[in-house]
Amino acid sequence: MIALGIEGTAWNLSIGVVDENRVILVEDRPYIPKEGGIHPREASQHHAEVIGELIRSVFSKIPPQKIDLVAFSQGPGLGPCLRIVATAARALSLKLNIPLIGVNHCHAHVEIGRWMCGVSDPVVLYVSGGNSQIISKKGGRYRVFGETLDIGIGNALDKLARYMGLQHPGGPKIEKLAKNGRKYLKLPYVVKGMDFSFSGLVTASQKLYDRGERKEDIAYSFQETAFSMLAEVSERAMAYLEKDDLLLVGGVGANKRLKEMLKIMCEDREGNFYAPPTEFMGDNGAMIAYTGLKLFLKGRETSIDESFVKPDYRIEEVEL
Repeated sequence: MIALGIEGTAWNLSIGVVDENRVILVEDRPYIPKEGGIHPREASQHHAEVIGELIRSVFSKIPPQKIDLVAFSQGPGLGPCLRIVATAARALSLKLNIPLIGVNHCHAHVEIGRWMCGVSDPVVLYVSGGNSQIISKKGGRYRVFGETLDIGIGNALDKLARYMGLQHPGGPKIEKLAKNGRKYLKLPYVVKGMDFSFSGLVTASQKLYDRGERKEDIAYSFQETAFSMLAEVSERAMAYLEKDDLLLVGGVGANKRLKEMLKIMCEDREGNFYAPPTEFMGDNGAMIAYTGLKLFLKGRETSIDESFVKPDYRIEEVEL
């Protein structure tokens, strides 16, 4: 079977096509704001303007009659963006007379990571713009064992980058600056059990910038502090759940320093660290297509009446 998936929870609009064995195609049309962060209305307007052209581009490479089902990101995400994607998916389902599958965005990150890394039952560290969670399977569902108490690590990185005059997306720019950091500057380290907080870390970093500290040292200190927090809670979850495998997913997972720190932690406890290829870390249509295909093969299908968007859709709500 061949599945088409549409992802558009935030700034990246993406279509992926997969079968049970491989990713056939991924095409992206990201929204890049000229200044500041992502505005939901502007992002959704971008998606509405380019989604027709993106679908035509995909169908110029893969004939629509070869598509067996269409999946879409149902949530969590920005409501206006989710509605554009859901509308396009419904239209394709009706036009091509194929099944429609609504997919939880977080679930899709986990599933494509498991698929590409060949790991069956890991502890998952999911780090992106709006989400930062420790996830693992227990009792027939994925459970969140720890998460951010305020903002996701991706949004924290973007917020600091904007404050220092850097354009969105800020994460890669902070990573580049951090490589030239020479001095560690003390910053708040906030871990509560398996939960964590980044807002105070951002505020303290902004104050260091106002004080005249080097951007490179601030970026370096921010990364070392935030990523140490994530490594600590990941290790605690592995110990608590008695699991030896850690899987890193989400857009911030592309950060090489974060991967390095998590790999060291896993090696120290004789565990295994996994991460999918960088191009499948961030939001992409392939993860939606693959998860939709898995759900359909297990007998799941979303009716038109059930295809409403869920901006606050939690991974715990998904029956596996």
